[in-house]
Amino acid sequence: MYNDCVIFLCAVLGVQEERVESLWARIKWQAHRSNTVLGVYYRPPDQEEEVDEAFCRWLKVASQSQVLVLLGDFNHPGICWKDHTARHTQSRRFMQSTDDNFLTQVVEKPVRRGVLPDLVLTNRDGLVEDVKVGVSIACSDHKMVEFRIRYGGRRQ
Repeated sequence: MYNDCVIFLCAVLGVQEERVESLWARIKWQAHRSNTVLGVYYRPPDQEEEVDEAFCRWLKVASQSQVLVLLGDFNHPGICWKDHTARHTQSRRFMQSTDDNFLTQVVEKPVRRGVLPDLVLTNRDGLVEDVKVGVSIACSDHKMVEFRIRYGGRRQ
């Protein structure tokens, strides 16, 4: 599987924001012309609004990619993805940013204390499949989220 792609870490997606806790990788598929951008993000529960805004700028740049998968601990427990509502201002801004960038949230089962702070977002329907919420990891109150990235009709 790793022979089919070369992974390039993207320290910068065109935006300089040191306070955003994220890691971005560009996966270049040998068999396909386009790349997949994979982002991993951690948002502390008490994160300041200006850092949230900086992340939204990252998200806007990353969403320009043809194929994007973003996952992580977003710590927005006030969001109800099913009803598309949010209780807190910062959560509403984040949800608006996902809408503005045409991102879909694909985790359906709560992974921590009955809420969905851990998300998998993508900009392409059908790209992420077989999402499974597993067991807790070590002593964490988080659960493992497994999924497959589908590209070009093949599972990767």
